[in-house]
Amino acid sequence: MSINFGRETCCNLPSAEAREWLVTNGIGGYASGTIAGVLTRRYQGLLVAALKPPLCRTLLVTKIDDLVDYQGQVYPLYTNRWAGGAIDGYGHHQIERFQLERTIPTWKFACADALLEKRIWMQPEANITYVRYNLTRASGPITLTLKVFVNYRDYHSDTQAGDWQMQIEPVENGLCVTAFAEAVPFYLLTDRASVTPTSQWHYNFDLVRERERGLRDYEDHLQAATFTATLNPGESLCFVASTEPNPSLNGEAALEVRRTYERKLLGFWQDSCPANIRETPQWIQQLVFAADQFIVNRAIPENPVGKTILAGYPWFGDWGRDTMISLPGLTITTGRLQIARAILYTYAKYVDQGMLPNRFPDEGEIPEYNTVDATLWYFEAIRQYYEVTEDIDVIENLFPVLTDIIHSHCRGTRYNIHLDPADGLLYAGELGTQLTWMDAKIGDWVVTPRIGKPIEINALWYNALRIMGKFARQIGRPYQEYDALADRALARFERFWHPELGYCYDVIDGIYGDDATLRPNQIFAVSLPNSALSPEQQRAVVETCGQFLLTSFGLRSLAPNHFHYRGYYGGNPIQRDSAYHQGTAWAWLLGPFVIAHLRVFQNPNLARTFLDPMINHLSIAGLGSISEIFDGNAPMHPQGCIAQAWSVGEILRAWLAIERFR
Repeated sequence: MSINFGRETCCNLPSAEAREWLVTNGIGGYASGTIAGVLTRRYQGLLVAALKPPLCRTLLVTKIDDLVDYQGQVYPLYTNRWAGGAIDGYGHHQIERFQLERTIPTWKFACADALLEKRIWMQPEANITYVRYNLTRASGPITLTLKVFVNYRDYHSDTQAGDWQMQIEPVENGLCVTAFAEAVPFYLLTDRASVTPTSQWHYNFDLVRERERGLRDYEDHLQAATFTATLNPGESLCFVASTEPNPSLNGEAALEVRRTYERKLLGFWQDSCPANIRETPQWIQQLVFAADQFIVNRAIPENPVGKTILAGYPWFGDWGRDTMISLPGLTITTGRLQIARAILYTYAKYVDQGMLPNRFPDEGEIPEYNTVDATLWYFEAIRQYYEVTEDIDVIENLFPVLTDIIHSHCRGTRYNIHLDPADGLLYAGELGTQLTWMDAKIGDWVVTPRIGKPIEINALWYNALRIMGKFARQIGRPYQEYDALADRALARFERFWHPELGYCYDVIDGIYGDDATLRPNQIFAVSLPNSALSPEQQRAVVETCGQFLLTSFGLRSLAPNHFHYRGYYGGNPIQRDSAYHQGTAWAWLLGPFVIAHLRVFQNPNLARTFLDPMINHLSIAGLGSISEIFDGNAPMHPQGCIAQAWSVGEILRAWLAIERFR
């Protein structure tokens, strides 16, 4: 699809700063900003480098204040807002057009009769950002000035400069910046400009999005350099921000490398599409490019090119739950089967006491294992991979790991996760823990604890047991144990059904009894391939979720008629976390809902209509991608991360499921 905006959006500051672009490098680093160029988040920058890929993400280069001197008139191309609300530059007024070229943000600045194009991209698998200016039209030369702002901090933090002095040294084609003695040096380079070291702090950049999140809303950045060059019509200038001392300064060649990479992504998708899909809508192609942004390297001793998935930009790392849920849509659906295989093997190395890690910390190497569902989603990810590839080696190699997982759950593992011998269902949780995807916690308060037997956990457990029985048969291993466990779970799954309400309990055998709160978790008891519900119950679940939880952009996490319902997400961290799973709509849940609807009603044309609102959403918030969450109440503003892995993955998977059904 064509994501582009003219002056009606670009010159309107509220509209232009609400739309954010993102480029990534495949090792955890990224660059991000707004159409207007004004900073709105602490997470934005031209080079946020992954110094210990895929994490240890560090803001190195914040922004460029660029100016054009043409025919005696100076045209700022930048916009800054300062604490207190003062604005300077107003460079967004010069933007004639903004376009997202697949994943490359592109601006056209009109300065009288001169037209200057600007593009930003990253080199794959390197902490290198390119900014290329091309003077496509003018009556004479222009003087282009770039004021480059730098920093050196963890991307979750903010900087109050004080008396901080960085070391800025000349190198060939630019400067080397060393923030302090132990810091990684980084480089500011161009292919043709003269450079003047500057070393001047600018204080109190205003961060409106952080203010909305109840966090410190101002920050300082250091102007490290001023680059100046003269461009004649048809000429270009390439600026490079890099942690490597000798990156290529050939902007045209570097841009072609990026475009070749994106053509390969589209080729993988097209080669993997079933024969009945004659044409892919442009918005789905855009999601194929978005899917790649979450896939990053995670080296392990056995495999230096291991892979994982970052849960969301700009602030999430790789989470086990998010990885397993989004893996099928991001990799299998898009034809990147070798990456899917690599991720499955990577996570197998981290299984401990029958559990997959929930999160890899930004600092340190010890994973956190506080999740009950990530491990069960692992089975479904492997099943979907095998269904497409028939790669029996993966089943052979991972079967011992899967066997250990089943046995660990039967014996009991962390956080009181165990099989209840009375009914063959999984129990999970203890006071103070949050083990399911509804995992918000404020201090010692677990907002939605769900201790007991959550429905989606047992739907996943039953599904995993059926998968194990099938895998065992295919590799000639004993299968009777898994079939027996599955049969027991199936026989007692009826306990989740609430006949008077006509839908499922969210949790049974909880510390306060059975919980009949209407939440979306029951949709998985329909969308997973092995369902323990009857056809009549499946239909009732889909209809109930459709009537009370469905929004244009996902399913609400709580029905609006509940007294704890929160229809708007926002405020300080406590206010946001208390609303996170109490009414906020989650985009990723739209995928399982559509698949469940397709299963029950067998109507692909009808199912596809539920995805249509996402087409317009790609031009809002995180451009070309799908947000993490939305307000439960209209107009359902996007919130949270501007680009979320499972949101993109599940929409892609649902779309392809519909097309395959036809």
